[in-house]
Amino acid sequence: MKIYVINGANLNLLGTREPEVYGSKTLADINAEIVEKFNGHELEFFQSNCEGAIIDKLHEARGSDGIILNAGAFTHYSYAIRDAIAAISAPVIEVHISNIYAREEFRHKSVLSEVCKGTICGLGSAGYLMAIEYLINRTET
Repeated sequence: MKIYVINGANLNLLGTREPEVYGSKTLADINAEIVEKFNGHELEFFQSNCEGAIIDKLHEARGSDGIILNAGAFTHYSYAIRDAIAAISAPVIEVHISNIYAREEFRHKSVLSEVCKGTICGLGSAGYLMAIEYLINRTET
């Protein structure tokens, strides 16, 4: 089973960026946690602050068993990422470390949610683990 874990804008700064919102774990810590829990699965990790690079990675992942996507701020306005998700057959689970609905008003809207299989937010790094668990255990097509 091949699963992509794609992270967007500013997630490379986890651990130091607003720890009161995002916690103290770095992206490397989260990725290591995922590898430890899902050791028997093929996992590919990717992070970029560039919208086009995320779109290219989504295209690359189109034939995979699933994609975990934390697009960061692109979540709220990137119709290009939305269109890339809509154009591929791999299921995409949208993940957010913080609860986007308990934050600034502009973060309450995700333009990606409509084309994702599901959304997990506000559960910290555990959201990534839950999303992968779902992809591994899903039975519907």
